[in-house]
Amino acid sequence: MDRLSKNNALSGLLMVSPLLAVLLIFLVLPIALIVVVSFWRATEFSIIPAFVWENYEFLFGSPVTYRVFFNTFKYALITWAITLTIGFTVAYFLAFHVRTLTWQIALFLICTIPFWTSNIIRMISWIPFLGRNGIANSALISWGVIDEPLDWLLFSDFAVILAFVHLYTLFMVVPIFNTMMRIDKSLIEAARDAGASGAQILWNVIIPLTKPGIMIGTIFVVTLVMGDFITVRFMSGSQSANVGRLISNDIALLQYPSASATAVVLLATVLIVIGILLRFVDIRKEL
Repeated sequence: MDRLSKNNALSGLLMVSPLLAVLLIFLVLPIALIVVVSFWRATEFSIIPAFVWENYEFLFGSPVTYRVFFNTFKYALITWAITLTIGFTVAYFLAFHVRTLTWQIALFLICTIPFWTSNIIRMISWIPFLGRNGIANSALISWGVIDEPLDWLLFSDFAVILAFVHLYTLFMVVPIFNTMMRIDKSLIEAARDAGASGAQILWNVIIPLTKPGIMIGTIFVVTLVMGDFITVRFMSGSQSANVGRLISNDIALLQYPSASATAVVLLATVLIVIGILLRFVDIRKEL
């Protein structure tokens, strides 16, 4: 019996070893290298592999860092709120108001159509629409809603958040829809038979049972927004910045130790946010 247990343990280890090796090589090792480089010193012409704290001292001692992190959290929070509202509404409609599986699949595939093109194309497509002489301003002027073009539609925080919502709403729809499809419909019928209203069923039955999907979607959206820098650069017209763009600028200037230090702080921040979110819902237990 002991020999059989040892054989099973050995076979399990052999199966896990390739996956563990891939995880170590492509995830753990790069992160470890970034952490190591974050303690190196950089000059105008060279990078010196010495253990120093000056990158972190400069990072935490600069008021720009706090403004950039504030912008990052602002974009993440507003985008999360909007994508959650849209994602929950779409998922609820697909799961509980579309009766046939065929139509559910068809409508869900329609939601994925924007993902058939790259993020950059989808993002840049907003520029001619929101521009001063774009479709939106032209339509509003022709309808008599405004007398002159609105400058804040493009190259502003509004444009950045609009692009984020367009790019990442599906990451909220998918996990919420998946969780809603697993809800036992008999629970809803029982609540309705007990005299619960539609709002009460939504608040006391559907939302609690959908928490894992909401949490997974939240993690996706928040982490993607906090790490994105291309969207902020193009849609703000280089008038705003987030942490991702700060890292991109350091890399462009060949300041790899500074970029690494910023990346480490961003990674730690994202992990703290995810840790806080996971305190509310045990995803492994719920799923």
